[in-house]
Amino acid sequence: MALADALRVLVIGAGGREHALATKLAQSPRVSHIFVAPGNGGTTFDKVRSVDISGDNFPALVRFAVENDVDLVVPGPEQPLVDGVEQHFRKVGIPVFGPSAKAARMEGSKSFAKDFLKRHGIPTAAHKAFQASEYQQALDYVRSCGHRVVLKASGLAAGKGVLVPETLAETEEGLKQIMVDNVFGSAGETIVVEEFLEGPELSVLAFSDGYTVVPLPAAQDHKRIGDGDVGTNTGGMGAYAPAPIATPEVTKAITEKCLLPTIVGMRKEGYPFVGLLFTGFILTTEGPKVLEYNVRFGDPETEALLLLLDEESDLAEIFLACVERRLDAIAIKTRNEFAVSVVLASAGYPGSYAKGVPITIGQIAAGVSIFHAGTAVQDGRLVTAGGRVLVIAAAAPTIEDALARAYAAVDQIEFEGKTYRKDIAHRALAEKRSAQGSLTYASAGVSVDNGNALVEAIKPYIRTTKRPGADGTIGGFGGAFDLKAAGYKDPVLVSGTDGVGTKLMVAAAVGKHDTIGIDLVAMSVNDLIVQGAEPLFFLDYYGCSKLDVPTAAQVVKGVAEGCRISGCALVGGETAEMPGMYKDDDYDVAGFAVGAVERNEILPLPTICAGDVLIGLESAGVHSNGFSLIRKIFQRSGYTYASSLPWAANRTFGDEFLEPTRIYVKQLLPAVRRGLVKGMAHITGGGFTENIPRVLPDGLGCFVDGSAWPYPPVFSFLMKHGNVAPAEMARTFNNGIGMVLVVAKEDVEAATKALQDAGEARVFTIGGVVAGKGVEMRAMESWV
Repeated sequence: MALADALRVLVIGAGGREHALATKLAQSPRVSHIFVAPGNGGTTFDKVRSVDISGDNFPALVRFAVENDVDLVVPGPEQPLVDGVEQHFRKVGIPVFGPSAKAARMEGSKSFAKDFLKRHGIPTAAHKAFQASEYQQALDYVRSCGHRVVLKASGLAAGKGVLVPETLAETEEGLKQIMVDNVFGSAGETIVVEEFLEGPELSVLAFSDGYTVVPLPAAQDHKRIGDGDVGTNTGGMGAYAPAPIATPEVTKAITEKCLLPTIVGMRKEGYPFVGLLFTGFILTTEGPKVLEYNVRFGDPETEALLLLLDEESDLAEIFLACVERRLDAIAIKTRNEFAVSVVLASAGYPGSYAKGVPITIGQIAAGVSIFHAGTAVQDGRLVTAGGRVLVIAAAAPTIEDALARAYAAVDQIEFEGKTYRKDIAHRALAEKRSAQGSLTYASAGVSVDNGNALVEAIKPYIRTTKRPGADGTIGGFGGAFDLKAAGYKDPVLVSGTDGVGTKLMVAAAVGKHDTIGIDLVAMSVNDLIVQGAEPLFFLDYYGCSKLDVPTAAQVVKGVAEGCRISGCALVGGETAEMPGMYKDDDYDVAGFAVGAVERNEILPLPTICAGDVLIGLESAGVHSNGFSLIRKIFQRSGYTYASSLPWAANRTFGDEFLEPTRIYVKQLLPAVRRGLVKGMAHITGGGFTENIPRVLPDGLGCFVDGSAWPYPPVFSFLMKHGNVAPAEMARTFNNGIGMVLVVAKEDVEAATKALQDAGEARVFTIGGVVAGKGVEMRAMESWV
């Protein structure tokens, strides 16, 4: 339906959240009338009036909306959304800012939400779900799982269906309460037993139209009834935003790793999310993890967060953009301030409490908002009508000023049994005090402990590279190598250094890092062997902004494997943790190899001449060069790294591109030491046309017969999907040949046999040396 210029909005609910929503909507010039059903003692003012219809009476709500020309419905609580209120209004053509019943299962069933998180690889705690009839199985699980747990009623329990036991005895008692004593009613028919995670919690409220997601500043709430986070869990006693721990890096990780995958996953599964997604997070040492989903505005987070919306950001326009699936077309701006909310509750809350207690409100300073949560008007007098009675909210340039304004207003409000927390935002204040205190290396983002942990993790890998001349240990200030022990008489040292380039981005995307180290070694040691040098030792460099020990250990494990394959010792390295230097979890690596060759055996030999033959050794794939072009082609192709290869269904593109660079050292050394090789070219970046001439004397060129070896399908794929000309392929990729040897014509047979006997790479005669200059590529039409 076409929405009117003068909007009439129906807000469903009776709490402080609904009062705050109505207040913010009333500020919109687009809105003419706001109805709050059933509302409370504070929801009749200006454009706003209460309507005496229960939030669960859907037929009456629909009838009222139709009769009063309502253009938009905004459900506040979760229960109407879970019960399908959106469909009732959709049937009469009235849009709802809120999800369908199917999408609302993300809050309505914690077991459903946990299964969704697992399906889509979104970080969350380990869990197991049990039906109420499986009490004994649940007991057995918590007794044997080996970690502390959290108990969650899977269904809706008004924000109170979570128990956080500290001991096994408390855990067993909690299971009994939920599964036997039925303290949460039908909400506890399924119970989720979840791994207890350590770390600060965050609440992130985000608008979504099913495609785009726009988070508001992250908030922290206070669930416990008492100061210092003690006592019974409540629906929330206060909140503040933005939370200082929600750094730009944390916010980016939350959005990219959790919120976006959630919205995409829900759309793909057929229940796109439209409305306000409220996600609870815990910040662990492994990064943010999802605790739970809510499918509506949080309370009391909303009362604080709406104060941070910039005047240019019209809440009604935001709601309309969501229901009309055009959220990406508007800008949502927030003020650079802090906001807090403080809940005033009845004595006895969250247990039993009295109602009808008179409330008096004194002089309230400008800039402070009083939102009614559990109030009513009786005989013209404001009285209590709920557990949470009022929510006091204020915003200011600093958290201290916002708190001072809110608590000054608290002092102006009186009712018998007034209960509230006096330490709202204590975490933010403590964090601020800590930040202003003494600084340490760790506070700057560098973990010496992680560095030490990495050294211990990689020592077993290092020991596997031990060889004559090196003892295979690390941890000192430098690595030593004994040339005499290695058997050299008149050696010349040869060095090489290299990296892996943007192949690292593929490894990060696939989440596989154990072959990168092999690539790193291969790129350097292959450059040594072409000069006739045997690789002796290797050093690595690993740079990052935040050291992730498991990732770094996998990289170094690959380095050690590359050293073992090439016969050199890994004698040391450098791990540099530099906060802010790299983006997110990105890292970079570099390697440095040193080899030795007897002085009279250095390659290339000066005897290379026209008539010599080119022998090629098969590559293992694309190796480590050309990935900037590969990634661009692959993006254009429409495939993903998880897609099966068209030519090998049992392998993926991730497997193909991360196949490590072949190390040719042990296959080449026997032929080199027999004097059967005049020169060699490692085919890396620059392909044939740039690399082979580097080994040829002035006045000599060569030809390469492109039909002399089977052309690997991965290169055909790149050529086709990138529309890359064969000549460009020849000067960019190895095209199936990773090493080219120059051999005298009379030594071809002996060299070929020596190479075949010493290694697994197939050997091909691919061309010859001629008088002239450069490389003539022949028969490239066979590649197409």
